[in-house]
This record gives sequence, C-alpha cells and structure tokens, in this order.
Amino acid sequence: MSIEETKAVSSTDFHFPGQTAVYHGKVRDVYTIGNLLVMVATDRISAFDYILPKPIPYKGQVLTQIATYFLEATRDICPNWLLATPDPSVAVGHCCEPFPIEMVVRGYLTGHAWRVYKSGGRTLCGVPLPEGMKEHDKFSRPIITPATKAEEGHDEDISREDIIARGIVSADDYVQLEKYALALFERGTQMAAERGLILVDTKYEFGKKDGVIHLIDEIHTPDSSRYFYLDGYAGRQQRGEPQKQLSKEFVREWLMYHGFQGLENQFMPVMPEVFVQEVSERYIELYEKLTGRAFERTDTSSLLQRIEKNVLQYLESRK
Repeated sequence: MSIEETKAVSSTDFHFPGQTAVYHGKVRDVYTIGNLLVMVATDRISAFDYILPKPIPYKGQVLTQIATYFLEATRDICPNWLLATPDPSVAVGHCCEPFPIEMVVRGYLTGHAWRVYKSGGRTLCGVPLPEGMKEHDKFSRPIITPATKAEEGHDEDISREDIIARGIVSADDYVQLEKYALALFERGTQMAAERGLILVDTKYEFGKKDGVIHLIDEIHTPDSSRYFYLDGYAGRQQRGEPQKQLSKEFVREWLMYHGFQGLENQFMPVMPEVFVQEVSERYIELYEKLTGRAFERTDTSSLLQRIEKNVLQYLESRK
C-alpha cells in the first residue's frame, strides 16, 4: 500500500461525553474524562523537540502496542496507569498527577550523552563520565540523567541534587523514582536481549494517584528509547564503525544531514515520500523485532471515525 493510499492521523479534535480537558502534545492527544485519561497516539513525529510536517503511517499504532506490551510486562515492578486499549492507537488509564521531570536512563555513551562528551563535557546532570570512552561504549552501570519536562520547546538537563533542592520532587519520592527507573531499565534490557537487541537508553515518566507512584505515558517505544542490534555490536565497536540501530535516531541523523538540529535560523527540510515510508517501515520493524509478533496493519480508510467509535464504546461499557 503506498503512502498516498494510507491515511495517517496528524491531529485529533474529539469531544467525548464528560470530557473536561484536552492536551495536544508533540505526539499524543490526551483527553481527560472524569478520572480517566484517553491517550490517542497520533502519527506525528518529533525530533529536536519540533514536530515534523508529515505524519508517519502506522506510527501511532506501533507506539500504543509496544507501550502496552511493556506496561503489561512490568506491572510486577511498578504500578502503572494503563487500564485498556480500546483501539490500536488509543490507551485509556488512570489520571495521575505527573512529576515534572523525565527519568532518563542511559546504558551507553550515545546520542545526547555522546554529543556532550565529544564537546569536552565530563559530567551530565551531575553524573561524572569516565575518561577514554568512545561513542556507543557501554557504561559500567546504567546512569540516570534527568530532564525537566517542558510544556514547549526543549527539555533541559537537571541534576538529582537540583531536583531535590528546588523541591521539584521530594527526596523520598525521588529515591523511589530512581529505584523504579533502574528496575524497569533492567527488565527492558533483558527483554530486548531475548529479541537480539540492546536497550541503549530510554526515558520514563511517573505520576501519583492516591499518593501512590505510578509509571505513566509510554515505555520502551522507539520514541522514548534507542535500540542497537546485539549481533555484531562488539565487532562494530572494536572497528569504530557506526552501530546498527532501531530507533528514532536515524530521523535525527537525516535532519542533521540536511542542516537541521532545531537551532535558531535553521529551516525544517522537506521529507520526501520515500523517506516517510522508510520511517514507517522502521517503526513496524521495531515492533516485530521487539515483540516477536507480526504487525497487523489496521484499516486506515476512516481512522478518526474508527478511533472515536471505539473510545465511545469503551466509555459506554464502563457505565
């Protein structure tokens, strides 16, 4: 099926019964209905904190189904917000009060961490970085490099000490967030290895419901995580070759190659249709590689109508 024949969701504007608020994020549109959140994963794609102009077919479905897969597989580690997925692109769950930070866990010197290191930085978010490392080298143990959660623009690095000192998160809560983040990363690493992948880095978001910390939003998806192929990693690293990866990083690399890093006076390049299709196929490949399941391409002829119908049926079933 060509892109011209495949419809993708670039935005939503639903009005569900009992709806009290809606938040349009970089990728997800989140509807508040009583004590429920209805999270619609659109097919928007962002990089360098900018939304790219063209949506990616099936991306929302991939994100929802991968996040659901891992949320169900980690309930023994940490309570999470998810209740149901009434549509392939929709998750419904508990409304939690979010902590205004992202818990970024890094197992390797890659991406933002490498860019800081390459420029001479030897600390990241207050965490010391060893001398003598190369790009994509593995840390002796995973590190946590938190980021503030920006409403608009760029998230910003912040240290554990600043988070606690500024009262952004209490010391007790932050210690628990660290424990959850590292345990989730360990589980994700194990599950990735079983599928021949390396979980390189990821981010987790948490919130509170009735005083209890819950994992919220997505987990271990290609939007929140980076994966390398395990096979050949050591050899490529020894030879100084680029790592083969399944993540959104190749989108960032394409943008950088075309002169865009989200900086002032830079212009977003036009994404050709063939590249949009490539991105879509990479997302589907990651789903299949991560879960071991064949991806079922849903009917995209009436996406918005399908989503609305399925959500309404779910809400009705809860009455």
